[in-house]
Amino acid sequence: MADHEFDIVVIGGGPGGYVAAIRAAQLGMKAAVVEANHLGGICLNWGCIPTKALLRSAEIYHHIKHADAYGLSVKDVSFDLKKIVERSRAVAKQLSGGIGHLLKKNKVTVFDGYGKLLGNGKVGVDGKKETLSAKHIIIATGAKARVIPGMEPDGKLVWTYREAMVPTDMPQSMIIVGSGAIGIEFASFYRTLGVEVTVIEMMDRILPVEDADVSAEARKQFEKQGMKILTGAKLNKLEKGKSSVTAHVEIDGEGQEITADRCIMAIGITANTETIGLENTKVKLDRGHIVTDGYMKTAEKGVYAIGDVCGAPWLAHKASHEAIICVEKIAGVEGVHPMVKENIPGCTYSHPQVASVGITEKVAKERGINIKVGKFPFIGNGKAIALGEPEGFVKTIFDAKTGELLGAHMIGAEVTEMIQGYVLGKTMEATEAEFMHTIFPHPTLSEMMHESVLNAYGKAIHF
Repeated sequence: MADHEFDIVVIGGGPGGYVAAIRAAQLGMKAAVVEANHLGGICLNWGCIPTKALLRSAEIYHHIKHADAYGLSVKDVSFDLKKIVERSRAVAKQLSGGIGHLLKKNKVTVFDGYGKLLGNGKVGVDGKKETLSAKHIIIATGAKARVIPGMEPDGKLVWTYREAMVPTDMPQSMIIVGSGAIGIEFASFYRTLGVEVTVIEMMDRILPVEDADVSAEARKQFEKQGMKILTGAKLNKLEKGKSSVTAHVEIDGEGQEITADRCIMAIGITANTETIGLENTKVKLDRGHIVTDGYMKTAEKGVYAIGDVCGAPWLAHKASHEAIICVEKIAGVEGVHPMVKENIPGCTYSHPQVASVGITEKVAKERGINIKVGKFPFIGNGKAIALGEPEGFVKTIFDAKTGELLGAHMIGAEVTEMIQGYVLGKTMEATEAEFMHTIFPHPTLSEMMHESVLNAYGKAIHF
């Protein structure tokens, strides 16, 4: 049995874990990562990155099918599903290899196996094959797809995100349970490639964490594309046949049955906490997630947790930022600030794209804040019209008293890139004055950000 001593040991090599290890090494600490599967975690290998590759293929296919609108002629448009999937997997493989290179470059030791807390600053790898010692241990074990008892995915008829990313053949019809970012992205991918898609959502609207105006516009555009959407729908049963699945759904007390070739369960995630040795520590859980303070400390001295394992929002960039906060606080770096969750942007890479930061109009009103709301439509923007993407809008919400940007919500082409302008402004505590006095280049989609701010104060020029 080997014994290794480090300053920091990170359990999990995802976007939280590998970033924590690299930053620790940069700060002069001896760091190790314990990872059983793939460096880069779910995000890089089975989530954020490969799904974006799939969606890019679908987006290009969509544009080719509408080439005539751009004065172009393309005949016999088709797609090769095997090549689409192969490209997605190749992108993930390339980036995973890059993470390995970065860890090696920063002299981070990687242990291949499952890490388990043994107590007293010890981490066992695959039982006790190897024991690592560290003053600081960071849990970055991520999460897995949530399962409803009696409706468990079988990998054949009922899929999780994993099977949905590597289909061997294209089903003619599909049921997607859940309309959060994951469910909607898969709905958009499969619908664009011609699958008859039905989305089942138990809340009263799709993309329920987004601003109500965005949810309404998304539904309108998805239904225009031929997607069937059921909201306020309770899924009572999934019945598997030989080659199809039937969902028994209840809406307003009335039952209906929907049958499709395949079903994707996209109803959220649960933290990976079961087999990591928490029983050997004082670490506390709240609804399955590890409880931490603003600097990612747990109730066990010297043990920290970052990323999906310690709760929403379940986003890779949140995990990476928590990693930096955690490690820099451990190292005694001056000026480290705790995470402000309202400054974390959220993005959905469907067609159209959705992006947001901060609070919604509804939340602002519930808090009793006097607000100013601005909105600007894509149809009023020259670049959007030139792109052939005139649907969508940018919405901004300000505190009427202080001018603070409370929230920004967008739907339309490339909004997942534009949102960062508002994120930076929100982090810097910019007011409407800074946004108004910022010069936006013309012609760009970003001009709508400016116009939305102006509109909140009755100064919009092009609306």
